[in-house]
Amino acid sequence: MTTLKSKLQEDLNAAIKERDELRSSTLRLTLAAITKEEVAGKEKRELSDDEVQKVIAKEAKKRREAAEAFGQGGRAEQAERERAEGVILDGYLPQQLGDDELKQIVAQAVEEARAAGAEGPRAMGAVMKIVNPKVAGRAEGGRVAAVVKQLLAG
Repeated sequence: MTTLKSKLQEDLNAAIKERDELRSSTLRLTLAAITKEEVAGKEKRELSDDEVQKVIAKEAKKRREAAEAFGQGGRAEQAERERAEGVILDGYLPQQLGDDELKQIVAQAVEEARAAGAEGPRAMGAVMKIVNPKVAGRAEGGRVAAVVKQLLAG
């Protein structure tokens, strides 16, 4: 079975052969982030595919934030590059949930939390606890929290 990390490595080698500078530099940086994570603890260890996915998601989020910052700073070329790197990384992540799908999952969780007696501000934490495992890796935390707030307020 091919691990996600070895898939990244294979894709990096292919990108280098194809002289695809954008793809090879993106994958190189991501593999470096994975390695850094592997040696972060007391002992070096292999990351599971789930952990590798979390690193990729974190890297993709960094690209989106950088693209936004460059965009606001009037540096369109850099913003475009960051966006392109983000798109490459998104290809290694599970399909992101659409807005309607996310709202549906959150609405269900809100009902569950209310049925369990969670009301008012405390409901936020209860709902997030129910929603997070269901959307893991398929929706960014901030996006999920915004929908939860919106539905709890509504």
